[in-house]
Amino acid sequence: MKKVAFVALVAAGLAASSAFAADMPVKAPPAAPAATPVWDVVVTAAIMNDYNFRGITQSNHKPSAQSGFEFRYNWTPTVQAYAGISGESINFPNNAAAEIDFYGGVRPTFGKLALDFGVWYYYYPGGECFGPAAGVGSCPSLGGGSAVGPVVPGTLGPDGGNVTKQVASFYEFYAKATYTLNDNVAWGIQEWYSPSVVNTGAFGWYTVGNLTLTAPSTWFQNGLGAYASADLGYWDLGTSDAFYAAPPAFPDGVPYTSYWNWDLGVGFTWKVLTLDLRYYDTNLTRAECNVFTSAQNASFSPGNVTPQNPTGLGTNWCGAAFIAKLSASIDFNTNLK
Repeated sequence: MKKVAFVALVAAGLAASSAFAADMPVKAPPAAPAATPVWDVVVTAAIMNDYNFRGITQSNHKPSAQSGFEFRYNWTPTVQAYAGISGESINFPNNAAAEIDFYGGVRPTFGKLALDFGVWYYYYPGGECFGPAAGVGSCPSLGGGSAVGPVVPGTLGPDGGNVTKQVASFYEFYAKATYTLNDNVAWGIQEWYSPSVVNTGAFGWYTVGNLTLTAPSTWFQNGLGAYASADLGYWDLGTSDAFYAAPPAFPDGVPYTSYWNWDLGVGFTWKVLTLDLRYYDTNLTRAECNVFTSAQNASFSPGNVTPQNPTGLGTNWCGAAFIAKLSASIDFNTNLK
């Protein structure tokens, strides 16, 4: 109010002293920017014909559904803390049928640069243990030590050859950076680390870069939008523990093959909905893919026999895939006002 009164007094003084000044328009003071809400909640849901994670199917190339929510707290307009939970339907070798993700972190922004630091826990309930032979004993728990479930007697895994632990849950730390050049171009890089990927005992450093091109808003009408995006990632993987050993060459643990993965797709947006159409692939062979995934759909081929993969089983879990995903994201402070 003091600022408005001051402007009015100055304008009145100018009008009294000059006819020219009296004819000049007096601009109203700028409106104060809207305050950033302290709390926010985002709810998500999706259906897709396949659930792909870093180039590898998690649903055995079958349809999957997702739902989740994320709580956000804005410390300042440029610093946000968050925590979320998300669930996806999967089809794992140990018979786990769901992935439940717990995550949290902080997102600071510096102009066009947005950062994100946090931790992500992948929980796979309902797993069973399939061991290399009858009477092996029990599977190690997450972190080793105590037993979490007996080996299924007389089996070599659900496919007759692969082995898998009952507990596949694991965690990763991550750091992300996204630079938004303008309304149409953004690129970013991410780094993820786990000391035991899928509870195999093998470390994993995953690096991925991405580029997103958003179509100008003038290209569409009635709230429609579109984008194209691509990702290129490299997963540097270590050696498993003895449970996944590949004797005679690797009796103490099998070295996993580090690999490249990529995806390229387009998406269409309308209000809270997004339809994403995307191609995924990796450079892993069927034999290398089988060693890492213990896939239950693996089949034998003489060409798959290697020191790393003595069973000769191979799988298409890491091969090319085209995935259509329809998702919805509802921001309570934006969509429900």
